[in-house]
Amino acid sequence: MSALNLYPAIDLKNGECVRLQQGDMARVTVFNSDPAAQAKAWEDAGFKYLHLVDLDGAFAGKPANVAAVKAIRQAIRLPIQLGGGIRDEATIESWLNAGISRVILGTIAVRNPDLVRAAAKRWPGRVVVGIDARSGRVAVEGWAEASDLDAIDLAKKFVDAGVAAIVYTDIDRDGLLKGVNVAATAAMARAVPIPVIASGGLAGIEDLVALKHEAANGAAIDGAILGRALYDGRIDPAAALREAA
Repeated sequence: MSALNLYPAIDLKNGECVRLQQGDMARVTVFNSDPAAQAKAWEDAGFKYLHLVDLDGAFAGKPANVAAVKAIRQAIRLPIQLGGGIRDEATIESWLNAGISRVILGTIAVRNPDLVRAAAKRWPGRVVVGIDARSGRVAVEGWAEASDLDAIDLAKKFVDAGVAAIVYTDIDRDGLLKGVNVAATAAMARAVPIPVIASGGLAGIEDLVALKHEAANGAAIDGAILGRALYDGRIDPAAALREAA
């Protein structure tokens, strides 16, 4: 069976580690007021990567939790991928120079795909496309705006661009512990050769088993992002890492 990379998520709002439900800033749970300590806990648990989202930045269109991100970077040695409010080349460059391993570009992948392609060429292996969808249609601006764009059609725009991965989030499931949308994730991972990271709704070990099954059957699934289920204790880190390996 194929191995999966696991990405514990830290979503930043007002400098705190939170989880939202379906991307709704009003439906927020604070899990840790010290994100750097939370990041260290995930590193100590044995995870090899960290997934960071600047939620305020996603809505503002520019970085908002810079101090928290830098504190996390100083607290751990893990590679960090960061999304939220990264809308221009200068911001990409500043984050990469600050020690962020990979930037996740979502809204500008819709608004300005040429910028994403240029960034992927300039910084090989360090640009990830974030595709967030409701009922298969892409949402942008911190998920506040819907588009008519099909998620797989957007993914296909970057097939030859050299992007490192696609983070595919099913917004309808995000934060609700309903289980990953395995079918939609696998469909995208079969439609494009770019490694796809599953995000949204991961509820238990069975989701990892299902994703591994699809990966073993030819879907380019790289891994999964672990959010609320990890914080709620529904997923044991050691058990998840064993299953993913």
